[in-house]
Amino acid sequence: MLNRLMHEADFSPLLPLWFLICLGILAFALCCYAIMRRTKGALFRLAGILLVLLWLSGPQKLHEHWRPLPQTALLVVDNSPSMHIRNREQLAQQAAHILTQAKTEGLTLRTVTLNSPPQDGTRLFDALEQAAADIPADQFAGAIMLTDGQVSDIPHTLPERFTATSQDGVTTHLPLHLLLTGKGEETDRRLRILQAPPYAIIGQPVSLRVQVDDSGPGTAPDTKADLKIQVNGEAPFTIPVLTGKPQDISIPVSHTGQLLVSLTASPLEGEASSLNNQTTVNMNGIRDRLRVLLISGTPNQGERVWRRLLKADPSVDLIHFTILRPPDKDDGTPISELALIAFPVKALFQDKIDQFDLIILDGFENMNILPYEYLDNIARFVKKGGGLLLTGGPEFTGNGSLQDTPVGSILPAHVSGITQQAFRPQLTDAGRKHPVTANLPGAPAPGVKTPAEKTIPGQWGPWYRALKADSTHGQVLLSGPDSSPLLVLNREENGRVAFLLSDQIWLWSRGEGGGGPQAELLRRISHWLMKEPELEEEQLHASLHDGTLSVVRRSAADKNAITVQVRAPDGKSSELKLRETGQTSGTTHGQMQAEQAGIWEVSDGTHKTFTAPAPLNTEEFADLRATADNMKAIVQKSGGHIFWTGDHPTEKTLPGLTLAHAPSDSLSFPHRNAHIVTERTATPLLPSWAILFVSLAFLFAGWWREGRP
Repeated sequence: MLNRLMHEADFSPLLPLWFLICLGILAFALCCYAIMRRTKGALFRLAGILLVLLWLSGPQKLHEHWRPLPQTALLVVDNSPSMHIRNREQLAQQAAHILTQAKTEGLTLRTVTLNSPPQDGTRLFDALEQAAADIPADQFAGAIMLTDGQVSDIPHTLPERFTATSQDGVTTHLPLHLLLTGKGEETDRRLRILQAPPYAIIGQPVSLRVQVDDSGPGTAPDTKADLKIQVNGEAPFTIPVLTGKPQDISIPVSHTGQLLVSLTASPLEGEASSLNNQTTVNMNGIRDRLRVLLISGTPNQGERVWRRLLKADPSVDLIHFTILRPPDKDDGTPISELALIAFPVKALFQDKIDQFDLIILDGFENMNILPYEYLDNIARFVKKGGGLLLTGGPEFTGNGSLQDTPVGSILPAHVSGITQQAFRPQLTDAGRKHPVTANLPGAPAPGVKTPAEKTIPGQWGPWYRALKADSTHGQVLLSGPDSSPLLVLNREENGRVAFLLSDQIWLWSRGEGGGGPQAELLRRISHWLMKEPELEEEQLHASLHDGTLSVVRRSAADKNAITVQVRAPDGKSSELKLRETGQTSGTTHGQMQAEQAGIWEVSDGTHKTFTAPAPLNTEEFADLRATADNMKAIVQKSGGHIFWTGDHPTEKTLPGLTLAHAPSDSLSFPHRNAHIVTERTATPLLPSWAILFVSLAFLFAGWWREGRP
């Protein structure tokens, strides 16, 4: 439709403007001169001349033909994770469809759908600014936000885009309407973790601080609620709490490794959702201090290696004794010069032996230093759950060595002799799978034999002495000369034993022939003996992400497939078959759908592991109500309105979409009078004949007045 808009008069001079000004000045000067000479009729002549000059200046009336431009309003649809609760997403989609199908003359509705990443919350105003960037300022009519009201980027002041200034300088606000998916204000209960340590010390209870909060109409603090707590797969227990107040919970810690605590608050009657009523806390059970007893035989090169390794670990309390002189040798040196304190044999091997986690005998030759009773205590220490590491050299080849004492009953290898030749340690098939030796840097490839005399960069250097074993029981992870056992690990009742059949691992620390991962290997052996979960040869791991349960089982045994039992949080059990991944030998993998919140238990018949979904995003799921409270202030500043869609898709109550000159109680937007000019025309403001007639009339009046006496 074409419209005509009249502007004020304009001028289009017929003669140059400077010439007209000069004529006007000359006429005025002549008139002044005539008046001074008392000439009658001078003013009439001046009026006639000025009228002619006005006509020569070309006064005209302009007309513009213009077409109105459509206004654009934005419909920002919230599709964040909180909109997937109940039927909010369906309500929003249907409401958006109805609004976009509505035809309003002069108004275009542009839809923007926001799929917020869970970690960022719902940022509707950022989406609005980006979508409105290409809309001309005079064509922007306002916006509608279709959401549950949980918006994380609400500005303190109305965005500049919603402020409009008219041609006469009057400032107004453009409406921001809020359309909420629900029938009214809702209630919600939320469980928060205020404090949770990442580590827990075995034998000491760990304290969690939590708080249950209620929000929405009709809720009040100090309301009674129940908190259900479950640790790993154990039976849950319930404690009473009061809403709005912090609550300290004590959780017992009985073992190392994963400590998964599930907490669930009782539901609030009529609340929007119970998703944020529950959460999980993942902690790691650790020992307070690892107590290690290191007994070295006669001083040797390996002592410094052990001390450097164990002293570098701040969690290790090390007690180290070195046998400087056997009891059967007396060279006359005073005892005061051999030791600062007497060797506390009884205290270490009888009174306080159970306080240690690991005993290391490095090149220890018995020679009646320890009575058989104390050696028997070492064997009992291992069987009760302790760890024992031995490094052997020539002291194992004579009569009366440790293998001929009660300690020999727990040794995983029996020594029959010694070999003196250069060799490179090799990983056995079991060693390539066992976490203690798997993926050690510089390990030779399977079947590759490198001469010990050559130095190969990046490969393990040679050793020159090793014990020969005529029998072993346990797992042989490293082999020495002629494929003889070099490192043997074994479980002995509740404890563990590791036997390194050479006293020359220290050569690696000196870089002999290229060196080797001496510190890493000894660290792994020590931590395996102290039962670190990451170094178990039989491992079962489970993780849960995006509704998918992933199970990984690592085993030193050759099994192509295995079936594990999976127990859901509601107690229902199902089977999951694991298969070889093809990447790491001895590793099987499986996946299944797992949508329930809470702790999932996975068992292979021997080992159990637990997992739970990651806690819900704090910002996105902190409040699951549909509410107008958060945005009420900014909507009112804009002059917009708040509407509810209702809570049933078939019974929606949507206001009309209108373009009006005055605000109304609907989704109305103001006329902005945006237009584009299609044509401009001009007509003379003073007709020539009229100017000629009036000018002659003034001149005639002047002549007439001049002729009068």
